[in-house]
Amino acid sequence: MVPDRVAALERMLERNPDDSRLRFGLALEYLRAGRSEDGVRELRAYLAASDDEGNAWGRLAAALHDMGEHEQAKEAYRRGIDAANEHGHPTMAEEFERTLEGMGS
Repeated sequence: MVPDRVAALERMLERNPDDSRLRFGLALEYLRAGRSEDGVRELRAYLAASDDEGNAWGRLAAALHDMGEHEQAKEAYRRGIDAANEHGHPTMAEEFERTLEGMGS
């Protein structure tokens, strides 16, 4: 059950606030639970502290898009493209580029 995972991750993150893996996991659980604003907040915190290879940027972009924050979503996809290319993930970068094109950018 998602609320149980959310509560467990929240407790673990309280004990280990610098653990970026916990923060990323909590962000995903928030998004699964429909808590988009919380998920976006945690993804942004994760990205501020981590060298993401593109995945978190794509998840942030998708969440922002779903929330109607289209310009912020486009910027997150752009950052995800850069990160994916820097870390040798051309397929991910191409996926984000196609998504951006579909958004009219």
